[in-house]
Parts: sequence; structure tokens; C-alpha cells
Amino acid sequence: MTGPSLITRRPGADLRSGRAEASGTFGELLQGRLPDGTDFLVTLPITLRSRAWFRFDPAGPLRVFPAHKTKSLRLAEAMLAAHRPGGGGTLILDSDLLIGKGLASSSADLVATARAVGGALGMDTGPAAVEHWLRPIEPTDGVMHPGVVVFEHREVRLREALGALAPATVVAVDEGGHLDTVAFNKRPKLYSPAETAEFTALLDALTAAVRAGDPAAVGRVTTRSAVLNQRFAPKRHLDAMLAIAERTGALGLVCAHSGTMLGLLFDDADPDRTRKVAEAHAACEALGDDTLLFRTLTQPSP
Repeated sequence: MTGPSLITRRPGADLRSGRAEASGTFGELLQGRLPDGTDFLVTLPITLRSRAWFRFDPAGPLRVFPAHKTKSLRLAEAMLAAHRPGGGGTLILDSDLLIGKGLASSSADLVATARAVGGALGMDTGPAAVEHWLRPIEPTDGVMHPGVVVFEHREVRLREALGALAPATVVAVDEGGHLDTVAFNKRPKLYSPAETAEFTALLDALTAAVRAGDPAAVGRVTTRSAVLNQRFAPKRHLDAMLAIAERTGALGLVCAHSGTMLGLLFDDADPDRTRKVAEAHAACEALGDDTLLFRTLTQPSP
């Protein structure tokens, strides 16, 4: 039996702490613009996530680890200033999510940070409150909301909750490099009236498909979204992946619209799922880039 551990701390230090996490996404099921000019995306939550731990210190400096997580540092500073000016503490972040790939790594870090800091300080950490804190930081994915949601990422605002997607697997190709989401969202994107009308129809179709539990209809929408957005962040393997999807019986393509990944979506309830995923994985590996597997998140993260 081991003895008690010794903890050294400054007398009078406040040891309130908070722990939290937030899931990432595999790109988006759909992303585009509506006729009224609203830019939107529809989330595809995955099981990989970011975790944050925060210990409040009313007299100390604010430190973040790793030190390059400057967006989370800014967010923690803003929350501390609103709660108790002059306070600090230690914020530690850990993530399963690759950076700059279109997996919402930055959004997950920020949401986990808001939940951990808010939990330690006794602040509201509901989705609307988290939106409020993230809005001044950057355009953000909708990972503060559970399930599949339509999210206005430039305004950092929920448009509509669609529910949960049936369990699915994504076989993905990472085409390499990194994409800066903030810089990407600053680029002008010109859509024709015909395109914005098509995005409206696609959003209606996707909403119905998710709520009806129709994975084949979901796949048709996600494939069309990948094709429509090809001119903004082109994927060089698009045609090859379309062919693999057809050959292996995938539901369709799913795209990291502001990232480097393109994936094939498979329904986990398909009795042929294991064979299809294996065949797709081998075909994707033959393209010469990194091939990865992702699982969709069907329950909200705690």
C-alpha cells in the first residue's frame, strides 16, 4: 500500500477545477450557401475528441499547455475577465484530432476549453453560452451541439438540430498538407443563384434523410456537396474516390470542405459492411496517400 501523495501549493490558492471534452467532425455532410446569403454547414460528429482540464488560480498567471494553443488561451482570458478580472490558472489540452485536416480540431479545443473553464468558475456552459464565447474568436464548427446540426459557422449560430445519424464508418484519404480554416473562411466564395437554390434543395433532402434514418439518401447529398465544393478546396482524388464508392457500394463521398480529407461513407448496419470497408481501405491505400478510418458519434459527448 502506498502512502498519500504530497501536493505543494501556495497557501490560500483556489483549487477549483474543471474537466471537459468535445467531439470533432469528419468534415461536413453538406456545406454551402442559401439564397439569403447565409453560409452553413451540417456536422458529421466522430468519436475522436479534444479534452481540456483547467485549474483556477485567482492570483496566478494564466498558462496554457501546449503553448501554441493560443486561441484557447484567448478564450480562457475572456472568460476569466468576465468572471473575475485578474484571475488565472492552468489550462491543459489534449486531442485525438489532427490539425488542419478538416476534423474541427480547433473548434473542439475551444468548446472543451469553454466547458472546462466555465465548469471551474460556475459559469453557464450550455451550447448557446459556448457559442457566445467562441463568436469573437473565429468561425467555428457546431460541435458544442450534440448530434447532427445545421450550423451557421461564420456567425457561430445554430440554425437547426437534425438528430442523430445512424452508426457509420468513414474510410478516408488524407491528401496531405494543412489548411488554415480561418484563412479559408476569409476567401470570397461566389455561388450562382442556381447553386444556392440547389443547396436549399440539398439541405431539405438531408434534413429529411437524417430524420427518417435513410443512410442512402444521406450519401447522395454528401456526394453532391463534395462535387459542388470542388472549386474551393479541390481534392485531387475526387474522381478516383467516386469510382471506388461505386465499386465498393459506399453510401457516398463525404468531404472535409475546408480540409485535406475525402472519405467514403459506409452504413454500419449493412451486413456486408466488413467486406466493403476492407475493399475500400485497400483501394484507398493504392492511391498513395495516408488512409484512415473514422467512426461516427451517435451519442453526445459528456
